[in-house]
Amino acid sequence: MDSTPPPFFRQGVSADVRLALFSLLAIALLVADARLNALDGLRRIIGTVLYPVQRVMLVPQESAEALSSYFADLHSLNDELDRLRRQRVDGARELQQAQHLAEENARLRQLLGMREPSSGGAVAAEVLYETRDPFSRRLVIDRGIRHGVRAGQPVIDAQGVIGQVARVMPLTSEVMLLTDRDATLAVELRRNGLRAVAYGAGRAGGLELRYLPAASDVQLGDLVFTSGLDGVFPAGLPVGQVSELSRSSASFALARVEPAAGVERTRLLLVLFDPPREPVPQPEPQRARTRAVR
Repeated sequence: MDSTPPPFFRQGVSADVRLALFSLLAIALLVADARLNALDGLRRIIGTVLYPVQRVMLVPQESAEALSSYFADLHSLNDELDRLRRQRVDGARELQQAQHLAEENARLRQLLGMREPSSGGAVAAEVLYETRDPFSRRLVIDRGIRHGVRAGQPVIDAQGVIGQVARVMPLTSEVMLLTDRDATLAVELRRNGLRAVAYGAGRAGGLELRYLPAASDVQLGDLVFTSGLDGVFPAGLPVGQVSELSRSSASFALARVEPAAGVERTRLLLVLFDPPREPVPQPEPQRARTRAVR
């Protein structure tokens, strides 16, 4: 009986011999490459052949890194965009506040510049709200008795007359607008000095110069100023401009006046104080003359 292994299981040279041979070959190649650079050409050929494979193998890693970098950059850009938007909003708000303060400063300068007609001083006030009475035209301001405000004092803005203090509380006051139906004001026309009395038109707005003689020299566009004859408003304050003229009666004429002041839209006001009254000099009492008795 044949006991030799079949061809499939024949190993040929033993494993130890092959290990020794391959080890010697590897050492020889290492020495030849280190001393003689004999494998540089082979190395370049192998590197050239394997380069596409290396690039293909690196595609998933590079794609993952690029995707991660993209999302990181996108997040950073979104944060930067949000920061710039907040800065823009803050800058716009600061710009609006600066413009608002500049406008208020300009209005206050105009208000303070209108103090010349009155030598009694003034106090700046801000409108808090408008009264809810539908039959009157009144405002509430943030100045009262503690600030020196008294009933009857005139109130103006940067353009002209607003009204008159009607009621005073410790910290607030109620101002009757010159368009109120109960308001009256002594005025004169700048063009010819014609004196008249202006009445508030109530809910219709504006003022009316009533009971003018039919032959009065009143024209459209005439400027109306305070005359100072009522003892309340200083003379020379702007009141308005004649916007409509009616001569329906043979005896009287009616002129409508558009207020110069921002009656419906103003927020900063000036309350004029009464000018100090100079003391009237009193005559010195005459001393009784005594005749010397000789």
